[in-house]
Amino acid sequence: MTTRIVDMPVLASRPAEMDATIYNLWRRARLHLQIPLRLSLPGLAQMILILYEDSWVVVNESQNDLPVLAWVDFEDSHRDSLHKPIPCTLNFYHYMASSLRGKVLERMEAALEKRLQEDIS
Repeated sequence: MTTRIVDMPVLASRPAEMDATIYNLWRRARLHLQIPLRLSLPGLAQMILILYEDSWVVVNESQNDLPVLAWVDFEDSHRDSLHKPIPCTLNFYHYMASSLRGKVLERMEAALEKRLQEDIS
């Protein structure tokens, strides 16, 4: 796990499932783009998504990349199909983080698709 979040106190931690479409897109990005990858999140002021080999971390760029939300512990070691959701853990580092989850995933999907298209061109 990235050192950015290892020593940070977690406000709440919940089991979650990641949609296979977004997870597979991230796996493609790991193969074609340099990781860690910083993605801006249009419409979410000061929030940046950093994609690592083992986690996705939303940080507040104006507060020295202080973690706000993180998807960690993806359980894909015995994955037998590409369409099933991936179990993971969702860590909250800020009390308002839950309101960002859906917006971050939408923007992540759009940004990764754009970057991968640029990489192919």
